[in-house]
Amino acid sequence: MGDQDKLENMADEKLGEAKEAMGKASGDQDLEGEGKVDQTKADLKQAGEKVKDAFK
Repeated sequence: MGDQDKLENMADEKLGEAKEAMGKASGDQDLEGEGKVDQTKADLKQAGEKVKDAFK
């Protein structure tokens, strides 16, 4: 996994966590859901990068 990809995925995950927390705190279910989706996307990207690395 490239360092740039790791940083981008980590940033996406942290942004998702922040959105989820803000959504919970404000009662905004849409924002909370968006945060969860962002986290899931970041996790899937990380898994894909790990698979690529396994085949190198």
